[in-house]
Amino acid sequence: MRKTITLLFILSGTWLLLSGHTSPLLLSLGLLSVTAVVACVSRLEVLDDEGVPVHLLPGLIRYVPWLIGQVIRSNLDVARRIVSPELPIHPSVVKVDATHHTEVGRVTYANSITLTPGTISLDVSAETIEVHALTEDAANDLMSGEMARRVQRAEGA
Repeated sequence: MRKTITLLFILSGTWLLLSGHTSPLLLSLGLLSVTAVVACVSRLEVLDDEGVPVHLLPGLIRYVPWLIGQVIRSNLDVARRIVSPELPIHPSVVKVDATHHTEVGRVTYANSITLTPGTISLDVSAETIEVHALTEDAANDLMSGEMARRVQRAEGA
């Protein structure tokens, strides 16, 4: 029941933020649609800790700003390499450890790699993530395990 109410509030807040509508008619239609979604989800019995990972919010609040910084840093590096052709690129495929406690953690890690310019997740398994890295520095950054440790902290491991 607690998860159902939490989902109702999260979806309602998201709807309100994204729509920006505050007229009584649209608010009631939004509430009706959110209630219908929550009723379907409850009936399908798919509400679990990974379906509504509210417990991850404190860790994600710390992780997301760090990830944004990494994306900006990598973006500038890739742009610099495009503008200055004399800067080397060394495309490579590396496997990084992905033994996170949950599937949410593994998916967050793989998506974080793909969001970071110069790297892309090619294959995700229970043990590893295969990554294409544009430069040796990008591959070394991933191999250092800093991003993996931060994702593990964010997932509460």
